[in-house]
Amino acid sequence: MAYAHGHLIRRQVIPLPMTEVVAYFEEPRNLQRLTPPWLGFRILEVPDGRLRPGSRIRYRLSLFGVPLEWHTLIERSNPGWGFVDTQTSGPYRSWVHTHTFVPHDSGVLMEDRVDYVLPFGPLGFLAAPFIGLQLRAIFRYRRAAVERLAAGSC
Repeated sequence: MAYAHGHLIRRQVIPLPMTEVVAYFEEPRNLQRLTPPWLGFRILEVPDGRLRPGSRIRYRLSLFGVPLEWHTLIERSNPGWGFVDTQTSGPYRSWVHTHTFVPHDSGVLMEDRVDYVLPFGPLGFLAAPFIGLQLRAIFRYRRAAVERLAAGSC
Protein backbone atom coordinates (compact mmCIF):
# COMPACT_ATOMS: atom_id res chain seq x y z
CA MET A 1 0.00 0.00 0.00
CA ALA A 2 1.27 3.49 -0.85
CA TYR A 3 1.47 6.14 1.85
CA ALA A 4 1.76 9.93 1.61
CA HIS A 5 5.20 11.24 2.58
CA GLY A 6 6.18 14.75 3.48
CA HIS A 7 9.02 16.78 4.85
CA LEU A 8 9.52 20.20 6.27
CA ILE A 9 12.77 22.09 6.73
CA ARG A 10 13.01 25.31 8.71
CA ARG A 11 16.16 27.28 9.48
CA GLN A 12 16.52 30.13 11.94
CA VAL A 13 19.46 32.17 13.19
CA ILE A 14 19.29 32.66 16.94
CA PRO A 15 21.44 35.53 18.25
CA LEU A 16 22.49 33.75 21.43
CA PRO A 17 25.54 31.68 22.46
CA MET A 18 25.60 28.08 21.23
CA THR A 19 25.71 26.60 24.74
CA GLU A 20 22.58 28.53 25.77
CA VAL A 21 20.62 27.55 22.65
CA VAL A 22 21.54 23.87 22.82
CA ALA A 23 20.81 23.71 26.56
CA TYR A 24 17.36 25.24 25.98
CA PHE A 25 16.38 22.74 23.29
CA GLU A 26 17.81 19.77 25.18
CA GLU A 27 15.51 20.54 28.14
CA PRO A 28 12.31 18.63 27.25
CA ARG A 29 10.07 20.77 29.47
CA ASN A 30 10.73 23.74 27.15
CA LEU A 31 8.77 22.00 24.40
CA GLN A 32 5.58 23.40 25.96
CA ARG A 33 6.78 26.99 25.32
CA LEU A 34 7.51 26.21 21.65
CA THR A 35 4.13 24.64 20.86
CA PRO A 36 1.06 26.66 19.84
CA PRO A 37 -1.68 26.84 22.46
CA TRP A 38 -4.30 25.76 19.90
CA LEU A 39 -2.78 22.25 19.96
CA GLY A 40 -3.77 21.81 23.62
CA PHE A 41 -0.27 20.42 24.23
CA ARG A 42 0.40 18.91 27.64
CA ILE A 43 3.52 17.04 28.74
CA LEU A 44 2.73 13.79 30.55
CA GLU A 45 6.20 12.36 31.05
CA VAL A 46 9.76 13.57 30.44
CA PRO A 47 13.18 12.27 31.45
CA ASP A 48 15.11 13.90 34.24
CA GLY A 49 17.82 16.16 32.89
CA ARG A 50 18.79 16.80 29.31
CA LEU A 51 17.78 14.70 26.33
CA ARG A 52 20.08 11.83 25.45
CA PRO A 53 19.77 8.66 23.35
CA GLY A 54 17.02 6.51 24.80
CA SER A 55 15.15 9.43 26.42
CA ARG A 56 11.39 9.15 26.04
CA ILE A 57 8.80 11.92 26.08
CA ARG A 58 5.07 11.36 26.37
CA TYR A 59 2.53 14.12 25.81
CA ARG A 60 -1.07 14.79 24.90
CA LEU A 61 -2.35 17.17 22.24
CA SER A 62 -5.27 17.71 19.91
CA LEU A 63 -4.97 17.51 16.11
CA PHE A 64 -7.94 18.86 14.16
CA GLY A 65 -9.97 18.61 17.37
CA VAL A 66 -9.08 14.96 17.97
CA PRO A 67 -7.29 14.38 21.30
CA LEU A 68 -4.38 11.96 21.18
CA GLU A 69 -1.29 10.87 22.97
CA TRP A 70 2.13 11.07 21.29
CA HIS A 71 5.27 9.25 22.39
CA THR A 72 8.75 10.13 21.13
CA LEU A 73 12.15 8.52 21.54
CA ILE A 74 15.46 10.33 21.27
CA GLU A 75 17.29 8.13 18.77
CA ARG A 76 20.51 10.10 18.53
CA SER A 77 22.02 12.93 20.43
CA ASN A 78 25.31 14.67 19.92
CA PRO A 79 25.93 17.42 22.48
CA GLY A 80 26.52 20.71 20.71
CA TRP A 81 25.23 19.35 17.40
CA GLY A 82 21.63 18.37 18.04
CA PHE A 83 19.39 15.36 18.35
CA VAL A 84 16.87 13.23 16.49
CA ASP A 85 13.49 12.30 17.90
CA THR A 86 11.18 9.72 16.39
CA GLN A 87 7.53 8.99 17.07
CA THR A 88 7.02 5.60 18.70
CA SER A 89 3.26 6.10 19.07
CA GLY A 90 1.08 8.85 17.69
CA PRO A 91 -0.83 10.20 14.70
CA TYR A 92 1.75 9.55 11.97
CA ARG A 93 2.79 6.29 10.40
CA SER A 94 6.33 7.62 10.76
CA TRP A 95 7.80 10.87 12.17
CA VAL A 96 11.50 11.75 12.37
CA HIS A 97 12.46 15.22 13.61
CA THR A 98 16.13 16.19 13.32
CA HIS A 99 17.27 19.24 15.30
CA THR A 100 20.70 20.64 14.41
CA PHE A 101 22.67 23.58 15.77
CA VAL A 102 25.62 25.11 13.91
CA PRO A 103 27.76 28.09 14.93
CA HIS A 104 26.92 31.19 12.90
CA ASP A 105 28.42 34.71 12.73
CA SER A 106 25.26 36.04 14.39
CA GLY A 107 24.87 33.25 16.97
CA VAL A 108 23.49 29.82 16.10
CA LEU A 109 21.90 28.47 12.93
CA MET A 110 19.19 26.09 14.05
CA GLU A 111 17.62 23.70 11.58
CA ASP A 112 14.51 21.60 12.09
CA ARG A 113 13.94 18.85 9.57
CA VAL A 114 10.80 16.76 9.83
CA ASP A 115 10.30 13.70 7.64
CA TYR A 116 6.93 12.04 8.02
CA VAL A 117 4.62 9.43 6.52
CA LEU A 118 0.87 9.77 6.93
CA PRO A 119 -1.34 6.83 7.89
CA PHE A 120 -4.43 5.50 6.11
CA GLY A 121 -2.99 4.77 2.67
CA PRO A 122 -4.97 6.64 -0.03
CA LEU A 123 -6.84 8.71 2.57
CA GLY A 124 -3.48 10.03 3.75
CA PHE A 125 -2.93 11.52 0.28
CA LEU A 126 -6.19 13.43 0.63
CA ALA A 127 -5.17 14.77 4.06
CA ALA A 128 -1.60 15.64 3.03
CA PRO A 129 -2.27 19.28 2.00
CA PHE A 130 -4.03 20.00 5.31
CA ILE A 131 -1.29 18.31 7.34
CA GLY A 132 1.33 20.35 5.47
CA LEU A 133 -0.54 23.59 6.25
CA GLN A 134 -0.83 22.66 9.90
CA LEU A 135 2.86 21.79 10.22
CA ARG A 136 3.87 25.08 8.62
CA ALA A 137 1.63 26.94 11.09
CA ILE A 138 3.14 25.05 14.02
CA PHE A 139 6.67 25.91 12.91
CA ARG A 140 5.74 29.57 12.30
CA TYR A 141 4.61 29.69 15.91
CA ARG A 142 7.81 27.96 16.99
CA ARG A 143 9.91 30.50 15.05
CA ALA A 144 8.12 33.42 16.74
CA ALA A 145 8.50 31.75 20.17
CA VAL A 146 12.24 31.36 19.59
CA GLU A 147 12.48 35.01 18.49
CA ARG A 148 10.73 36.07 21.73
CA LEU A 149 13.07 33.86 23.72
CA ALA A 150 16.14 35.37 22.02
CA ALA A 151 14.80 38.87 22.70
CA GLY A 152 14.44 37.98 26.38
CA SER A 153 10.67 38.36 26.47
CA CYS A 154 9.84 34.68 26.86
